[in-house]
Amino acid sequence: MKTFSLAKSSILMATILAMSAATITGCSSEKETKAVDRVEEAEALARVKSLEARAEELKGSMPAATEMTASVGGADATSGKPTIKMPDESTIPDDERGAAIRRGLQIVNHTYKELPDNVGNQLNCTSCHLSNGSEAYAAPWNGLPGIFPIYRSRGGRVNSLQERINGCFERSMDGKALDLGSDDMNAIVSYMGWLSQDMPIGVSPEGRGFVKVDKTLEPNPDNGKKLFAEKCAVCHGGEGEGQYNDDGTYVYPAVAGDKSFNDGAGMARTYTAAAFIKGKMPFGQGNTLTDQEAVDIADYFTHLPRPVKANKDKDWPNGDAPKDVRR
Repeated sequence: MKTFSLAKSSILMATILAMSAATITGCSSEKETKAVDRVEEAEALARVKSLEARAEELKGSMPAATEMTASVGGADATSGKPTIKMPDESTIPDDERGAAIRRGLQIVNHTYKELPDNVGNQLNCTSCHLSNGSEAYAAPWNGLPGIFPIYRSRGGRVNSLQERINGCFERSMDGKALDLGSDDMNAIVSYMGWLSQDMPIGVSPEGRGFVKVDKTLEPNPDNGKKLFAEKCAVCHGGEGEGQYNDDGTYVYPAVAGDKSFNDGAGMARTYTAAAFIKGKMPFGQGNTLTDQEAVDIADYFTHLPRPVKANKDKDWPNGDAPKDVRR
């Protein structure tokens, strides 16, 4: 509607200029002017004044340029950044690339069933990357192909998107890396590329990563244990073991124990886990906990027994490790 108002105003202003020009041209330099010409000239001037008044009225209701920019092209109205959304599946092409995209979607939603040789626990990629990996503030993948390669301090080097995905397989999935050129890796990357259609290259969308929490807060694990029992155990179990269907698939994923992520995963860090909890937990009740409550819960369950990541001592080789890193 704003764009339409802008177009109407532009046409209106063009009309005013054209009529003004016509009026000036119509003012005869001849000594004699017919009475009818005078009447037409007066009528034209009156129309111009009316149009000018209408243009001024429209101008007052027009949005600022920054507001218009932020409201078009699927952008967040506040930041102007592209927004996170799941594209319509009808846009998946009916060809070899489309088959790869669909395979990628299947893998991320059923990872430990589809890739048992690469997954050491019973998690899926979408255990953390919610809603098919396309939910704001749940570590969405939208836009990632246009952001990578990027420098990551954990490894002290620039990583490709494929290397970043393998980091999740080795940590969050407590498993083994995929071959960088495998069909399954290409399927996951193809799916992420499809999620990122029409997104600008090199621009982080609004909702990338998790919400922010205050990392200066000191955790209280005793309070975290109490809150976990009150707010988390009904889904994730008293010891964070999760709940499962008869076929082995989970109803709610494990957040501790041998079916969960290892201690080298980002989610095993207090403040990273707290950011996820703050924005998305309890399920369907995101942003209902305080920062302190989220930090307390995270500190409690991330320190429950879980698989141990080998070679954690090689992480953050430049000595810039966050304070909540597991050693």
